[in-house]
Amino acid sequence: MALEMKVPSPGESITEVEIARWLVEDGDYVEKDQAIAEVDSDKATLELPAEESGVITLKAAEGDVVKVGAVVCLIDTKAKRPEGSPKTEDRSPKTEVETKKAEVVPNPMPATADIKATPVAKEMIAKNNVNAVKVHGSGSNGKITKADIEAYLTSGLTPNSITGWGGTREQSSEKMSMLRRKIASRLVSVKNETAMLTTFNEVDMKPLMDIRAKYKDIFKEKHGVNLGFMSFFTKAVTEALRQYPAVNSMIDGDQMVSFNYADIGIAVSSPKGLMVPVVRNAEQMSLAEIEAEIKRLAVKARDGKIDITDMEGGTFTITNGGVFGSMLSTPIINPPQSAILGMHNIVDRPVAVDGKVEIRPIMYVALSYDHRIIDGKESVGFLKTVKEMLENPTKIIFGGKNPEEVLLNL
Repeated sequence: MALEMKVPSPGESITEVEIARWLVEDGDYVEKDQAIAEVDSDKATLELPAEESGVITLKAAEGDVVKVGAVVCLIDTKAKRPEGSPKTEDRSPKTEVETKKAEVVPNPMPATADIKATPVAKEMIAKNNVNAVKVHGSGSNGKITKADIEAYLTSGLTPNSITGWGGTREQSSEKMSMLRRKIASRLVSVKNETAMLTTFNEVDMKPLMDIRAKYKDIFKEKHGVNLGFMSFFTKAVTEALRQYPAVNSMIDGDQMVSFNYADIGIAVSSPKGLMVPVVRNAEQMSLAEIEAEIKRLAVKARDGKIDITDMEGGTFTITNGGVFGSMLSTPIINPPQSAILGMHNIVDRPVAVDGKVEIRPIMYVALSYDHRIIDGKESVGFLKTVKEMLENPTKIIFGGKNPEEVLLNL
């Protein structure tokens, strides 16, 4: 009996998917629940598990776009696994181009006989594997001399440093995944359909770095997760959203929809590109709970296990380009949200502290927002609140207030 395996619905409103990669070969014996394919939707990449054990017959090729509910393979459930053969394992990711191209030698060197050089210079060129094209000849009629080769070899411009990473003039073409195409379309629409502006500020990270250095070992021992900066930023953002609810809103037709909760999208890097899983009800979570949830979602994204439900919704997004060395950027809003906070790298900079110049670890932060529903006053106030809380971490613990204000019930 041949079981027809159909594409399951990966989520609401998704009508088609793309076969990104088959993890098995046609005719392989597969085990029940074994991952047999990766499929791309416009929201995520998901694994397709075998519904039963048996011999598989593929009915769709990699790169095919198929409708939800379409048959993509058959499994002969009556077939027995060959005796003595190991269970079928998933194929490792493709790392080689299947169609080999003719070998191209990068920066081919001319034959020694064709080089305009003195006999001694030619011997030095051959011995040191020098690309004579890169050497300027100072002799008569541009002939390369012994002195030219010696100057070239002692200048630090070795053949490897000159030729760099290849420059073979080859080109390659690869179809963008459905997810990447959808992301591209959404980002273009954001630029075209929103009144996006960006406001900037800077944060003195020393107080945060001091408290993190003091408690990170105890924190990890008690909670089992590292104490990073993202949990502090997330809590600072949730408090700022409470004070400036317009930033925690979005446009739906001619309606402005506001939320009395903070579902914070955290942009994380994955093999499939940038993913934005959501930390739900972050306003109710402790720093340890936020760190644990971010770690769980980041691991799922890294392993390709991220689920659509992990990325749906979200009322505000935080992205950290600083981990890649970014000093400053203008992040693009994650639709249909109305604002996004960009973090950047931490650099020691001279700043004025109590009338004196001191070297402090400074991070530039950026808030991109939709000016259609967020005014300049609210955007600047929001970012200033985030700055103040990060520069006084105890405010995060005491709900945006100083401990004395809490004690005095102010």
